[in-house]
Amino acid sequence: MSDSPDSLFSRAYRCHDCGSEMGFRSRRRTFSERFILPIFLYQPVRCGECFRRDYWPIFTSVRPRLDADRPIPPKAVTAAPKRNVA
Repeated sequence: MSDSPDSLFSRAYRCHDCGSEMGFRSRRRTFSERFILPIFLYQPVRCGECFRRDYWPIFTSVRPRLDADRPIPPKAVTAAPKRNVA
């Protein structure tokens, strides 16, 4: 086996629709996605550009899922300077 990016155990992600290389792991929703896909070593992946959802081998290099549950740290709120406006 070669160490190329498209070898069997290290496949690079590329969207079938738009050709983007930015893929994110998607949430497993159904019974088959939770219990049957892992038996066949597949995972749901969503394209970061066109949002197409597809199944890819678990060896495909994709980014971790962006959780909506994870709060985004708030930006520092600065008070507006007090001005005397006539």
